[in-house]
Amino acid sequence: MENSKIEIRSPHLEGAEVSWFAPICNGDDRYLGERSMDHKSTFENTSEILLTADKNGFRNILCPSSYQVGQDTLPFVAAVGPMTKQINLLAAVRCGEIHPPMLGRTLATIDHILKGRFVINIISSPLPGEEMSSEDRYQRSREVIEILKQGWTQDEIDHKGQFYNMKLSSDPVKPYQNGGPLLYFGGYSPAAVDLCAEHCDVYLMWPETEGNLRKLMKNMSAKAASYGRKVDFGLRVHVVVRETEEEAREYADSIVSKLGVEQGKEMRERALDAKSYGVSRQAEMREIAEDDGYVEPNMWTGIGRGRSGCGAALVGNPDQIVAKLNRYMDMGIRAFIFSGYPHKEECERFAKLVLPRLKTFSMPVAQGKVSEEEPMSPLGAGVRI
Repeated sequence: MENSKIEIRSPHLEGAEVSWFAPICNGDDRYLGERSMDHKSTFENTSEILLTADKNGFRNILCPSSYQVGQDTLPFVAAVGPMTKQINLLAAVRCGEIHPPMLGRTLATIDHILKGRFVINIISSPLPGEEMSSEDRYQRSREVIEILKQGWTQDEIDHKGQFYNMKLSSDPVKPYQNGGPLLYFGGYSPAAVDLCAEHCDVYLMWPETEGNLRKLMKNMSAKAASYGRKVDFGLRVHVVVRETEEEAREYADSIVSKLGVEQGKEMRERALDAKSYGVSRQAEMREIAEDDGYVEPNMWTGIGRGRSGCGAALVGNPDQIVAKLNRYMDMGIRAFIFSGYPHKEECERFAKLVLPRLKTFSMPVAQGKVSEEEPMSPLGAGVRI
């Protein structure tokens, strides 16, 4: 498996989809572990970050999902979407939270509001108060996706599965984009990889060493090929960029300078996915890092001391960050979702120091096209080629 070739679904495209992060889950601070009302997750604060990313030329923005803290994802996306100019909105959808036909109608409605600038991040984490095996959670997600796709592409939803059994008209759930929005997906267990390979379009990875990322990509490419498919690859990672490497390292260290050990543990464990295989891989990376937290040049794991999930940051000067991203792109990674602390200021800094040096586009879908009522440009948001 490790010797298999990395195949991607858009090899003809050079460059990458460069995205930012909307911290609607109360994760925007100058110092991890020190809360500030200036950075509290409110519609005003988070929409300002999103609009800053739009203004500065980012092509997509991830709007995450969390029960414990922050705002609800889909109302936030529906409200802020019409305020944007060009950016796509990547909404995290927790499968099982909404009855699938109703979810299909909701997502189709938002797709029309955004005129196709809408993509979906499929989440399979447990629901609040729920205990379910990994295999069952991914099976539920598979059924949700199958019902969504039936509703978006067929006249009737006809599904018989472990979690859902239904037969009904799909008239109310047709999206703006023919075939429905692009599906991003992250997960590391065999059940997760199999689901993404069969049904999703972009496989999102958390930061790891370049060698480990290649292994993940080769494994996914081989699994997708078994379904006669290809997927694109994305990387969700924090970033600290400054004019000099020394300045970047100093700022990175300052982010966790006020974070206590027990406080960091509590912050990592409060998420619903805190015990997932993906989170354990982030912890393993911290364990093999050097004393300064760097697991390889410009990859710093210290930020994971206060975060569940994505637990590492690219740290360096603009030349170093661009060189690292170019290596990732040479590997076949086509989408990047960045974040920084605090998010608005770091969005502006990244846009000034790095973004102009990167060729960007919106991630294309494998087939179909945007609704005839308002066609999009060949590399525009929501394009389906």
